[in-house]
Parts: sequence; structure tokens; C-alpha cells
Amino acid sequence: MIRRASLVLVAALAATSLTVQAGSTPQRARLGMVITQNTIASEIGFTVIKNGGNAIDAVVATAFALAVVHPTAGNIGGGGFIVYRPASGEPMTFDFREMAPGRSSPEMWLKDGKYDAQLHHNSHLAVGVPGTVAGLYLAHKEQGSKPWKELVQPAIALARDGFEITHGLARSLASTLPRFKQYPASLAQFSKNGVPYEAGEILKQPDLAKTLTLIADKGPAGFYEGEIAALIEKEMKANGGIITAADMKAYQAKKRGVIKGTYRGYDVIGMPPPSSGGTAVQEILNVLEGYDMKALGYGSAQSVHYMTEAMRRAFADRARYQGDADFVTDIPIPMLISKDYAATLRKTINPKQASKSQVGSFSWPTESMETTHLSVVDAKRNAVSMTYTLEAGYGSKIIVPGTGFLLNNEMGDFNAGPNLTDDTGLIGTEANLARPGKRMLSSMSPTIIAKDGQLFMVTGTPGGRTIINTVLTTIVNVIDYGMNAQEAVDAGRIHHQWLPDRLSVERYGFSADTLNLLKAMGHTITEGGGQGAAQIIVFNQKDNMLEGGVDRRPADGGAAGK
Repeated sequence: MIRRASLVLVAALAATSLTVQAGSTPQRARLGMVITQNTIASEIGFTVIKNGGNAIDAVVATAFALAVVHPTAGNIGGGGFIVYRPASGEPMTFDFREMAPGRSSPEMWLKDGKYDAQLHHNSHLAVGVPGTVAGLYLAHKEQGSKPWKELVQPAIALARDGFEITHGLARSLASTLPRFKQYPASLAQFSKNGVPYEAGEILKQPDLAKTLTLIADKGPAGFYEGEIAALIEKEMKANGGIITAADMKAYQAKKRGVIKGTYRGYDVIGMPPPSSGGTAVQEILNVLEGYDMKALGYGSAQSVHYMTEAMRRAFADRARYQGDADFVTDIPIPMLISKDYAATLRKTINPKQASKSQVGSFSWPTESMETTHLSVVDAKRNAVSMTYTLEAGYGSKIIVPGTGFLLNNEMGDFNAGPNLTDDTGLIGTEANLARPGKRMLSSMSPTIIAKDGQLFMVTGTPGGRTIINTVLTTIVNVIDYGMNAQEAVDAGRIHHQWLPDRLSVERYGFSADTLNLLKAMGHTITEGGGQGAAQIIVFNQKDNMLEGGVDRRPADGGAAGK
């Protein structure tokens, strides 16, 4: 059994100019592999594979387990996306992004005509109708093989009997304790009468176990109807929220097609809108395909410059065009992911000078960094890339009394209001304004790569808007620079999102010479801490081995397989 990776980044992160540690060894397994930000959840998922389950079965069990042991982002009160590539047959996706309640409107966060950020991000009004339970059930109904109840059972046991709190979770809960104090049910669940839990203590969540049991016994009806829906409506009515029991019952997860492109002969399979990730990743790759990235070398100023300029242009297009395709019917995806369009963009890139992002008539809201990702490959090489979230860490911080699960604050991903402009540059566009039943735009980018009809790579990460660029770099690191899975995860990361016009780099991720050359080209650079928490699996077809890269930036996380 593969155990948890080191709790810190490789020493090279703090000591050398590049974060790639020579000889970083990936985890290896033949039967199957599950990688998440929590070892307990990874092992639960792999046990499903070991007992004959497929990748979708493993994802269902793992996701419910994460809702118990990784409450900052694992959830049943949030939403997300699954990209599924079967060993034979066509790939597909499952969209279980949260939806706006029936009383939503583009102006819902305006108070006396002025934008109210508190309402938008930190209130009962910020809660979207959750999608995770419906999404997992739909994926299981379409592709699962094990009984649903059997897959939910490990999470029930974890919630009922408890699990040992890690150092990372103890620190996270303690830092969030002041916010939990606003909500008695949240404080009761995640503290000892207001006293923080210590690492090594056991966290039991009986209300969550009860809710999970309803889901196991009744499927989505146990969550979207009856007692749980009634309790959510009661909580909303008492605190200025607008979700009703009717909104809960009306929620539907959707099976969708894929965003499919190519990069240097590899097939790239991503998530369509309301995820912007599949389109943006492919657009950036298309631009980079016109440069010899391998010859330029990892970490060189020229390679970073080209990546930055490609990111800049893709994010400008993201802001201009993308939203929920069920509402925004004119998103020009075929154009955005075309090679011809990439060639046009490439002509606008000066190889020696940074572009300047021009403020136009559109921008976007803040998107939280707190999400979680899981990558799964089973014995038959069915593969799943799944990213899901509560939006902020612990979402809205709200636990509805008697239910045991956290609600999201995902409505904050909608634009703040029509044509809204203030001195921060916040502006609203039609494509991502709130409407009843609409899904908010997301940067989540679960991605699968294939080569010559065979699985090659599964990748994804949390990280808010940085998700797109972190996923992008893992792909380039493996395909262009020949890194193994662990090296690709350990390597330094960059991020540019058009506005604000700055290039973010991981501190110590790149040499001083590289940064100075980039500054001379006109890039404004900010150095920060770790970006994302990528979990990738590369399939070594020759050896029939799965090679896993476990991101060591977060405190917890690990792979399971053998």
C-alpha cells in the first residue's frame, strides 16, 4: 500500500533555483491508484478498486470520505465536475456545479444600489443549491458497478466512529474557529465547546453520519427531499437566504460531452462550461504548440514568457465569453480551441517584450483557492479526474442544525452585478450574472490525456483561478520536459490571469537570473507561497505501471494503490 507523501515540499523548493528535485520518485502501482489530499480517503477509494470496483465506484467512495475527513473542501454541500475516460468507448463528463436558487437575480448583491461584498461571499444569500450528491449519483448510475449503499458506507463509519485529526486539519480548524462562532451547529461540530481540537484527537460527526445514512438508503431523494431539504429551507428563511425545498428538489446534475483537443499528438480531454478550465487549458496549449518548449528548457525566461503571454490571452477570452452554456448559448468554443485562433494569438506575442493587459468592459469576482481534487485509475485503466469544492475553505462556514454538513458560498462566483464598476475595477458581464437555475462559472479543470488510443495522464488541482495554469504546467512538464509524475508536481509554478497585470511565481521556484530577465521584458512579478495541490497519475504503458505524483505543498495528502 502506498502511504502518505512527505508533509513538506522537497528541500529543493527552498534551496535551489528550480523546485524539481533530481530523482524525485513517483509512487508506483499496477492494480490501480487513487490520489487525494487525504490518505484515509485515498485508501478507502483504492480498497474499492482492490475489491473489484471500477474508477467511478472508487470516486464515489472517496468523495464521500473526503466530506468527512477533509471538511475544508471535501463536501456534500458543494459541487464540482467529473471527467471520465473509459478504457473503451467515448469519454464523458458529469456537471454537478451548484445552481442559483429560484429567487436569484443579477442585482441580488446590491444594497441601496451599491455592491455588498459581505452578502455576495459571506452570508446565507451566498449559498448555491448543492450538486455533489446528485452528481456522484448520476455518475454511479451511468458507469458504476458496486452497490451505491456499499460505497457510501465507509464515509458513514468515519463520521459515526470518528477519525484521528492530523496536524494540518488541527491547524485549519483552529484558524477558522472565529468564523465558526457565528454558527452554533458549526462550532459544536468542529470544536470542543469552543476549544480547538488538537492533532491526534478523534473527531466524530454524528449528524453527518445521519445525513450520509439517508443518502445511502434513499439516494439523492434522501438529500434533496424530505428532512434535509426542509431543514435547509428553515435555516434560509431564518437568516436571509433564499434556497427553498422546491429549489432542492429541482436540482439536476448533467451528463455532458467533453472539450477535446490535441497537444503535440496527445489527446487532451477536459470539462466544458460552466467550467472554463477545459477551454482555457486547450487554448493555452494550442498557443504553446507553436514554440519549441523542450528546446527552450524548463524554467528559462523565454519559456516562462511564452507561457505567461498564452495565459494572459486565454484569461482575457475567459472573461469575455464564458458562462453557463445552458444560458449563454453563443460561447465560441470551437474558435477558442482551434489551432487557427491560436496562430492568430501567437502573432500578437512579442518574443522579447511583455504585453500590457488593457482594462476593458469586463472583469470577474474573486474565486477561492480552497477546492480539492482526486485522480483515479482502476485495474482496467478506466480513469477519472474529479474536482469539487465548497468555494471558500469550509464554504459559508454554515452547518444547518441537525444535518452535519457544510454549505457552500458558491454564489460568490457569479459577477457582482450588471455593469458594476468601482475603484477596484470590479465590473459585471452578462455571461456570468446570476439568474434562477444558472450555474456559476468555474476555473476547475479536471483533465485526462491520452496517446494513440491509450490512457496517458490524469491531472487536476485546487487553487481558485490558478487551477487552469497549474494543470497546464503539469501537462507541459510531462510532455515537453519529460518529467516523471512526481517531478512534474514538484516543479515551480506560475500564474497570470490577464487582470491584474502581474505574473505570480512560487517563491524559490525559479532562478534569480530568470526573474531578472522577465522583469527586463516588462513583466511585473510577485513571489508567493505554494500554488495549488496537484494530484497526477501518469500511465507507463510499456511497464503497465501507474506512476503517481503527490503534491507536497499542502500539509496532508497521499496516494493509495499497489
